[in-house]
Amino acid sequence: MSDSTHDFSTRVVHAGWEPDEQTGAVMPPICMTSTYVQDAPGKPRNGFEYSRTQNVTRFALQDALCDLEQGYAGFTFTSGMAAIHTLMLSLEAGDRVVAGADLYGGTHRLFKRVEERFGLKFDFIDTTDSSAVDNLPSDTRLLYLETPSNPLLRLADIKRAVAAAKKVGAEVAVDNTFATSALQQPLTMGADYVMHSTTKYCAGHSDVVGGALIVANAEQAERIAFHQNSAGTVNSPFDAFLTLRGLRTLDVRMERHCANAMAIAKYLEAHPKISKVIYPGLESHPQHELAKSQMKAFGGMVCCELPGGIEPATTLVNNLNIFALAESLGGVESLIELPAPMTHASIPAEQRRAIGIEDGLVRLSVGIESADDLIADIEQALNKI
Repeated sequence: MSDSTHDFSTRVVHAGWEPDEQTGAVMPPICMTSTYVQDAPGKPRNGFEYSRTQNVTRFALQDALCDLEQGYAGFTFTSGMAAIHTLMLSLEAGDRVVAGADLYGGTHRLFKRVEERFGLKFDFIDTTDSSAVDNLPSDTRLLYLETPSNPLLRLADIKRAVAAAKKVGAEVAVDNTFATSALQQPLTMGADYVMHSTTKYCAGHSDVVGGALIVANAEQAERIAFHQNSAGTVNSPFDAFLTLRGLRTLDVRMERHCANAMAIAKYLEAHPKISKVIYPGLESHPQHELAKSQMKAFGGMVCCELPGGIEPATTLVNNLNIFALAESLGGVESLIELPAPMTHASIPAEQRRAIGIEDGLVRLSVGIESADDLIADIEQALNKI
């Protein structure tokens, strides 16, 4: 049984489900039904009508994520992009969204090539610039943050951003995919929405795609529930089951991800063939002190650059044996990619370079393997450059 007074490591194992009264099942059933028998016309049994709207497996996952983020209600979706799109659906034509300039390429594409067509307005700012954050346009409806950001691992000061948004009557949404609720809980710092690509660390095993939104109050919950149900962006019961199974080990996995990432970041920073390392846990990171103040630890993502750009970077990623060359992140296995031609290719090249995504930028999703083995793998690949 989960209790709000319990430590996170206890809640992550138990949140969202208590043993079934009828059978004592310690895990929720995979409720693979599309519809439910009604006791009379218009009288659904215990409120269950149709699985797009009600499903016990999805409810268990939603409740668990809500508990871990300390929110009012949680909602889960077919993907992280479906979660963001559903949040955008809850806005009105003409609303202004201010977002971080360093943003996942898929989110940028959704905002500029889809949502703008339906009347939303988007501004992109450097969320590390306090003057930009403190002076939001007066008609801002939503401030959308990634912290740490994808891929450059820039941080937004969540409390400062919330204060700035409230001055103009705006809400704040935080993509917490990289940090997870194990490392920070933005709702406790005043944010209105927390978004996850649960595909990543929440599920943690690279075997299921999903997304989540956790909201701070009842009015937001009603709005998101209406648009989730209307647009049909819910995830399947089986996907919810897999994600909840992965979520149970989030805390212990994040401990290893963070420890391994720190070891690799320090190794890369000292290596003569690496010109730049980006990791919030390093003192060289310009926002290291902010990271210490609003995060429990520094995450499992590391970025680096090599002198010479994309050619040596390509040689590096093509010669690794443990790290797999693949998009996505947050699984137990280590992955590596080049954002410019891969995850952020949808952002125009000039815009990528303007925000600091160089063609030779390398992004590492550090897994839970032996840190010594991972470093040895990088070492042998660097020796081939």
